[in-house]
Amino acid sequence: MKNQITTSARKSLEKQQYRLVGSHSAVKVCHWTKSMIRGRGGCYKFKFYGIRSHQCMQMTTSLSCANRCTFCWRDYKAPVSKEWKWSIDDPEFILSNSLKAHEKLLIGFGGYDDRNDRAFKESKNVKHVALSLTGEPIIYPKINELIRLFHKNRISTFLVTNGQYPEQLRNLERVTQLYISVDAPNRELLKEIDKPLFHDYWARLRKSLEIMAQRKDRSVIRITAIKDLNMCDEEGYAELIRLGDPDFIEVKGYMYIGASMKRLKRQNMPNHKEVKEWSSKLLKYLPDYELVSEHKPSIVTLLAKKKFKGKTLIDFDKFFKEVITNKP
Repeated sequence: MKNQITTSARKSLEKQQYRLVGSHSAVKVCHWTKSMIRGRGGCYKFKFYGIRSHQCMQMTTSLSCANRCTFCWRDYKAPVSKEWKWSIDDPEFILSNSLKAHEKLLIGFGGYDDRNDRAFKESKNVKHVALSLTGEPIIYPKINELIRLFHKNRISTFLVTNGQYPEQLRNLERVTQLYISVDAPNRELLKEIDKPLFHDYWARLRKSLEIMAQRKDRSVIRITAIKDLNMCDEEGYAELIRLGDPDFIEVKGYMYIGASMKRLKRQNMPNHKEVKEWSSKLLKYLPDYELVSEHKPSIVTLLAKKKFKGKTLIDFDKFFKEVITNKP
């Protein structure tokens, strides 16, 4: 069996500060992890959910994806595929080597004069993993074993999927918070933006949203808002949101970075005011939700079901207790 990544793609990713783990996984330190270590504040996940940015590891279990999204920062050297056809690394190997790679990437921050000593020390103890770096993590054949390992080590899990693998989603182990990316309000626009490999991409997304509504995870629909492209048809988005019945909706402005700059224009990047105004338009079709928070540096708003009454922080002790006892 072969690796997912070619030699040229490996060099490209390593130049971008990715660290490849085994034959199909990767780690990269997030901007906000660095920011919090230097005492400059955490990301929106810290404000919205209580994720301590300096103790968060950003990674993926698969560099391959079934979409070629126009807004994605990765270049097209990364593999695309509808099914797994590579070597399968063991979950224990992925966990231990991802943690080592993450810590190695952070070593240099020990020499910064403006570092927060406590945050730098705590950064060596990863408490959260964001399975959302690049690619589609859910297609790794042993993803459930890896998730159980994370939870056994009291590492909470956010997993992001593009909704193209409903059966894998149905069989997915419970995660701390599950995301489905909804990049367009209708079939035609989704094809234009995501450039999916599957011919039945729309049916797959809708089936995944139906499964999300049946699962017991905390759930989020993520909308990447691209100015002059998909900030439209609020009623169409609302219909998909009702199908998935998520606890939260994140409306996040597209960032003009990486390889996406070859496919989109700077004017496609909305400012925070535009994202907030569009979120308000969306809420007119979603009476059960309200705007509860925002993070201007990340150009993102958080919409939550009114039953949360604005309380969106995660009780991690309760989550791990429920995972151990298998309670919803």
